[in-house]
Amino acid sequence: MLPSPPSPSPQVVWLHPEAPPKPAQGAPCNGCGLCCLAEPCPLGVLVSRRRTGACAALRWSDGEGRYLCGMVADPGGVTGFTHPWMVRAMAAWARRSIAAGVGCDAQLHAEAPPR
Repeated sequence: MLPSPPSPSPQVVWLHPEAPPKPAQGAPCNGCGLCCLAEPCPLGVLVSRRRTGACAALRWSDGEGRYLCGMVADPGGVTGFTHPWMVRAMAAWARRSIAAGVGCDAQLHAEAPPR
């Protein structure tokens, strides 16, 4: 009989106080930011140059009251490339890479810190 795998230890990520709550799995993304703060997606690994920790491309939007993927919202600001055709191409590639509009696929559980 094989031993059971160890249970994952809880990870603490700090969300913006006005961030929306995590949507149910499969529901449309609401910009809660939990998935990107926990670890970068494959695109985020490229732009963050790291495989753990928060994605460097994640941006908070005061105007929208939610987190945004910087590679979709402002790829020039994330990468430094400023040519308009390149920025448009990177944003389109990013939307496809992160499956924008498909729904939440983060298998994470969020809890408020104890008071």
